[in-house]
Amino acid sequence: MTSFNTNDFKGFTLLEVLIAIFILAIILSTIYASFSDTIKNITYAESQADTFQMARIALERIQDDLECTMALEEENGEDKDEDKKEETVFFGKEEDIYDRRADFMTFFSSKHLCLDDEDNYTGKARITYYVLKNEDEEGDQEGLILYRADTPAILSAPEPKTGGLILCDRLYSVNFTFYDADGDKYERWDSTSEDTEGKLPAMVLIKLEFINELNPEEPLRFETAVALPMAKAGDDNM
Repeated sequence: MTSFNTNDFKGFTLLEVLIAIFILAIILSTIYASFSDTIKNITYAESQADTFQMARIALERIQDDLECTMALEEENGEDKDEDKKEETVFFGKEEDIYDRRADFMTFFSSKHLCLDDEDNYTGKARITYYVLKNEDEEGDQEGLILYRADTPAILSAPEPKTGGLILCDRLYSVNFTFYDADGDKYERWDSTSEDTEGKLPAMVLIKLEFINELNPEEPLRFETAVALPMAKAGDDNM
């Protein structure tokens, strides 16, 4: 019969156990760091994709509206206060929120969107783009929200910066710049003012900047220039 001597079996020393734990901790921390970076990159890539999609949809929507801007109507020539100017045929102005551009623009267009089954209106509509703060957002940078309001021309113009639907959010800035037929640049356009009376801008440059979570100092910028066909038609008739 074989006998066993318990003295032949040796366990791990405390030092060996501590070294093993230390090595395991290093391996786990390396794996976790790699996994965390991977998850962060995936999340950022998804956020970027959402931003690009939102920017594309917003720019296409604004472009469609501007390209279908309606011909100007006769104005009575009376002086109008600032609130009434926002009820003119084409009006755009530079505004700021958080010391960032948050521009306003309103005009008549044939691109009325029927979002209600009972909405059978197909005529001219007043399209308004305006920017408000995102009161619900938290973070290092407060985001802005771009709204699109669509009111049939047969109805009274709504109160400034009311109604409408969210076109896009997480914005850093919104910039509308206007150009006349000679290529002169305007940060403000009023179809009843002396310089641009009875005229549409020949082109509108749209710049949308979105908050860049990876690099807050470098917002994601998207821009497009839209020519207004009716502005050219108006010049030909002059």
